[in-house]
Amino acid sequence: MKKQKNYPLKPSKKDVKGIDAIKNRIDKNTINRGEVERSKERKIESEQYQEVIIKRTDETFRHADDILQLAIHEGKSQIERPILGLFLSSVAAGMIIGFSVLAVAVMASILGSLDGINRVLVALVYPLGFMLCILSRTQLFTEHTATAVYPLLDGRASISGVLKLWSTVILGNLSGGFIIAILLNGAESVIHARDGYLLIASHVLAFDSASLFVSAILAGWLMAIGAWTILSTHSTSSQILCIFLATFLIGIGGLHHSIAGSVELFVGYLMSPNINITTITPVIAVILLGNAIGGSVFVAMLNYGHIRGLNK
Repeated sequence: MKKQKNYPLKPSKKDVKGIDAIKNRIDKNTINRGEVERSKERKIESEQYQEVIIKRTDETFRHADDILQLAIHEGKSQIERPILGLFLSSVAAGMIIGFSVLAVAVMASILGSLDGINRVLVALVYPLGFMLCILSRTQLFTEHTATAVYPLLDGRASISGVLKLWSTVILGNLSGGFIIAILLNGAESVIHARDGYLLIASHVLAFDSASLFVSAILAGWLMAIGAWTILSTHSTSSQILCIFLATFLIGIGGLHHSIAGSVELFVGYLMSPNINITTITPVIAVILLGNAIGGSVFVAMLNYGHIRGLNK
């Protein structure tokens, strides 16, 4: 008796469709479970991490309110800074500004006068010490006249805090200015700029108090604008340009900057018997007052007023 071979049954089309449907359901269930798991992971990540929008800072334009916020933060941090550190930084700034005086005196000695085209040439070298001072992040009074006022206007600082900052920075700047004046006087045999020092010192002393006061207001205004525009920029080259524009205008206008002018007067006092402390002290006081008003009123109050104060 012959044995029959058992051949595998060929599935019908109906069975194939059923098998495919089962596979599709399995695949969909697997995908759905994966999506559910991933959505849970995304939810956990969103709770644990903060979303950040990254953009190229060198191609972005900083809004005025953002600049104001930076200025408030900068002013508040300086007001809260320990006095000793603030004072030492201010001394360094006063000394660094002396290099502007050095550059102007050398140029004035070469040219022999401050008239005509000579005035432009002297103004071109005037910003050098300011660039070094501001980029080194030392504390210069005219740079912080407006900056210290922003947190005061925003209710984040007190008047006593602002006055403490101003007095500490002024004292440090003048101390540093006198130190660099001593050094410049001691190096005169190398620099050979005595005539230039006396020329620019006599320029500071040639005006009455009213003229000095108005000139100092304009200089303080320009310095505070320079500090504001520095906060609006991102690159160092842009900051250098902002410093140059503000201080070049001060130089070419012959306007009076309290700290640079003090160094000029200190060097003149050390080099000439005709210049004494009783003469230069009231001049420095008038210029300091004018710089403070120019920076705090014409820049800080106006900026805060049109950006935030009127929108509250």
